[in-house]
Amino acid sequence: MMNKKRLLSNMAIERVAVIGAGTMGAGIAQVCAQAGWETRLYDAFPEGLERGMERIHAFWEKGIERGKTTPEQRDAWSANLVAMSELKAAVSETNLVIEAVPELPDLKHAIFAELDQHAPADAVLGTNTSSLSIADIAAATSRPEQVIGMHFFNPVPIMKLLELVRHDSTSEETIAMAQRAGEAMGKTSILVKDVPGFATSRLGVVLGNEAIRMLADGVASAKDIDTAMVLGYKHPMGPLALTDLVGLDVRRDILLNLQRSFNDDAYAPHPLLEHLVSEGRLGKKTGKGIYDWSSGQAEETDLGKN
Repeated sequence: MMNKKRLLSNMAIERVAVIGAGTMGAGIAQVCAQAGWETRLYDAFPEGLERGMERIHAFWEKGIERGKTTPEQRDAWSANLVAMSELKAAVSETNLVIEAVPELPDLKHAIFAELDQHAPADAVLGTNTSSLSIADIAAATSRPEQVIGMHFFNPVPIMKLLELVRHDSTSEETIAMAQRAGEAMGKTSILVKDVPGFATSRLGVVLGNEAIRMLADGVASAKDIDTAMVLGYKHPMGPLALTDLVGLDVRRDILLNLQRSFNDDAYAPHPLLEHLVSEGRLGKKTGKGIYDWSSGQAEETDLGKN
C-alpha cells in the first residue's frame, strides 16, 4: 500500500482514458488532450465514438474560425487524441481513467469492475457522476481508495469548475492527483463530501425545479425567469435554459435520487418536468424542452402558461 501511495503522490500524468464519448465524455477528452496528455476516448458504440470525435474536432475548427485557436494548436491537440473501441486497450498503461457514461448505477458498477480488472494498479479512477454515490461505485473495485468523483460541467471546455467528491475511503494521494489533473485542465476544483447531490447538483436542481414550478404557475415567462437570475443574481445562464442544456431527464433523475435519499418530497420533480420528459422533450439535445431549440437558439414557447 505504501508503494502505491508513493507512486500516486509523485505520479506525473501522461496517459488518460475517458470512458463514454457523449457530450460530457467528449468534452472531458478534449480538455485532457489540450492539457498535453495522450488521451484515449472509448465508447462501446462505434457511432457514438465517431460523433464524439467529430464534436471535438468541430469545436477546435470553430476556435480557429473565431481566432481563439491556431491551426498549430489544433494539430498538436489532435495528435494527443485517439479513438478506442476496446476498453482493455483504452485503459492500459494509463495514469488516470475518467468514466462519463449515463447515470445508471448498474452500468457504472459494471464499468468500474472492468476498470479495476484492466487499468494499472496505480491508476486513479474518476467518475463524472452528478448525483450517484461515489462509495457505491468504488465498492465495485478492489481499490476504493483510488476512486474519486470528478464532476465536470457542460460545456466542459468552457466551464471552469471541477467538483471533486471524496468518499470515506478516498486517499489523500488520490485527491491530490485529481486536483493536479484539474489544474492542468484549466479547472478550479472544489472538494466536497460524498452526499446525495454533492454541492452543485443539489443546489442546481432545486433552483431549476422551483423555476419550472414558477413557469407552470404563470408567475412569469421562461425568458423573464431566466433574465431575473442572469441580471439580478449574475448567473451566467438562467435556470430554465440551463435545465434544457443539461437535459430534463438528467435533472429529473437527480431530483428523484435526492427524494429517495433524503426521504423528502420537497425534492420531487414538478409534474411539468415529468410531463416534458414523458413527451421526449429533453432539452437542447432533442431540439425541444422548456424552450424550442430548433433554430439553434432558445425560443419561447407557450409552455406552462395555461
